[in-house]
Amino acid sequence: MYKKGMGIDGVKVGHVQGIATDRNREYMYYSCTTYLAKTDMDGNVIGTVKGLAGHLGCIAYNYDDGKVYGSLEYKHDVIGKEILSGIAEHENKNIDVTDGFYIAIFDVDKIDRMDMDAEGDGIMTVVHLKEVLDDFSAEGHRYGCSGIDGITFAPIPGGEGGKNLYVSYGIYSDLEREDNDHQVILRYDISDWSQYARPISQESMHRFGPDSPDSKYFVYTGNTKFGIQNLEYDEKTGYMFAAVYKGRKEQYPNYPMYVIDITKKAEVTSLKGLDMEGETLPLAPVGVLHASSGVYGINFPYGATGMISLGDGYFYFSKDFKNEDGSRGTTVGLYEFDGEGNFTEK
Repeated sequence: MYKKGMGIDGVKVGHVQGIATDRNREYMYYSCTTYLAKTDMDGNVIGTVKGLAGHLGCIAYNYDDGKVYGSLEYKHDVIGKEILSGIAEHENKNIDVTDGFYIAIFDVDKIDRMDMDAEGDGIMTVVHLKEVLDDFSAEGHRYGCSGIDGITFAPIPGGEGGKNLYVSYGIYSDLEREDNDHQVILRYDISDWSQYARPISQESMHRFGPDSPDSKYFVYTGNTKFGIQNLEYDEKTGYMFAAVYKGRKEQYPNYPMYVIDITKKAEVTSLKGLDMEGETLPLAPVGVLHASSGVYGINFPYGATGMISLGDGYFYFSKDFKNEDGSRGTTVGLYEFDGEGNFTEK
């Protein structure tokens, strides 16, 4: 029996970016842009981890170690400046940071009170992703890379076994470019990440992390606004669900959700709009086919601010709302997926 009516409110900087739950469905976790919140399954807040001056995005619960992983980015583009100005306004802190892209790892069993400190309370470590910084810092932002957001744990494509961390790029919505029409997803085997994980000091950001991903995949969807917001692997179908903010290029269908088939091995192909070849992952033939582009997708409005596959055909989706005072919150809805592209609220 799944819980209903959960949610969180009062997010003053940004909005809810992602949700996660443990295997036993005892707790729910919310990424709230600059902090992480832990609640019980009735929505009562147990604790929060604050003090981040970056963008905490999609989160995923790792059943193997009982920790919550999240994408964490520090940058000085429009999003980064909005976060820093929001912190200055609402938390009375003037902080500047060095550009960098990390996976945050939260020891969530230790979260037991409000306003725990991300730097000083031994709750969080981070691993730096050099590949992302290199693409973000390249002239013109290689592939349109704006950073990272969606993450999930999933097997290697093709059913080769093993559970890996997948990290998807944010992609700038530039209508004049042709090299930003793929989603870019990095795969990391995290079995040796203990050598990299360090506590964070935002005044002196460390650079410990793998030199490169184990794989770099491209998924042809057409350009989207800031790439994959939430990425979620579903054990029942073997698919990864990618929720996005809809793109604006008229030659593409601009769906809010795409479904990536990782039951098949990646193939090296020529990449449209890019003068190169790369490992590509196919879209699953579910939802609606856009004939002229060959792109499949689902017209479902939720997921960009959080989704959880429960492994048996059911999903939790975050449903964002805005209050009159400008703060944000979310409610969590339970949905069933029919395998053909339709979600029904339960």
